Amino acid sequence: MCFHFRYNIFFFFCVIGRKKVTLNTLNNLYKKGEPITMLTAHDYPSGLFVEKGGVDTCLVGDSLGMVTLGYNSTNPVTMDDMIRHCQAVCRGAKSPFIVCDMPFGSYEASIEDAVRNAVRLIAEGNAEAVKLEGGKEMAETIKAITKVGIPVLGHIGLTPQRQSSLGGFRVQGKTMKDAKYLLEDALALQEAGCYGIVLEAMPKEVASFITSQLNILTIGIGAGNGCSGQVLVQQDMLGAFDKFVPKFCKVYADISSIAVNAVKNYTADVKSRKFPDDEKNCYKMKSGEDKKLQEYINSLKK
Repeated sequence: MCFHFRYNIFFFFCVIGRKKVTLNTLNNLYKKGEPITMLTAHDYPSGLFVEKGGVDTCLVGDSLGMVTLGYNSTNPVTMDDMIRHCQAVCRGAKSPFIVCDMPFGSYEASIEDAVRNAVRLIAEGNAEAVKLEGGKEMAETIKAITKVGIPVLGHIGLTPQRQSSLGGFRVQGKTMKDAKYLLEDALALQEAGCYGIVLEAMPKEVASFITSQLNILTIGIGAGNGCSGQVLVQQDMLGAFDKFVPKFCKVYADISSIAVNAVKNYTADVKSRKFPDDEKNCYKMKSGEDKKLQEYINSLKK
């Protein structure tokens, strides 16, 4: 009986899949103190990895500008880029809660632009929430977006879209004065209606303190283990990005080396005519038809 029970449970999860993660799911995890997992995805295959890996929430990040599209920063990414990539991710990641980044220029000019573009990410991109960067200066924009029923994930600390004004990709909150500013930003975002806040590249003591002062979840990236959850860029943790590896990233695999070796082996096999293999990789004609073809070829030689 025990065997059949276990088999039925296994079959259920294989066929039906895991339960859909919602905002309520995330809030329940936060209240229980269970760490929340977030990982980026930028296309269908990476969405599948997030799905099959059991990640709680998937971020379709504008980091795709660097790790997928090859730009030197995230700023060239457009709304159309984000919508198209979010659509692709959603085809693979069915269970995680889907958050999509609002790209640079899509929410800064006016509140009207911000609401319009947030609606596009939900309606066209199939996202379930949006993320935007900035502190207290974005409070009114966040209020307007949440007012139309769209959940917003805030983002403070190192904000990549503003890296030029920050002097590059630099750690934030290293002084008491700066730490207070970050706390003020976090409290303002909470008051504005954010369901959570990403805390990026700040000392762990600062991130832990901010988390303790909030009633909403925090997601850390380069912010220590005191946050409500963690996020990494998938290409970074899989070793697939060639430019650099952030200090805060743990590399769990070396996909790049595996892929390059596979391509080298393919190239060598083609050059030596080992691929395609006659038996394993080729199709056969119907019985007797190959002889007819050979007879036809021979007739052409006469």
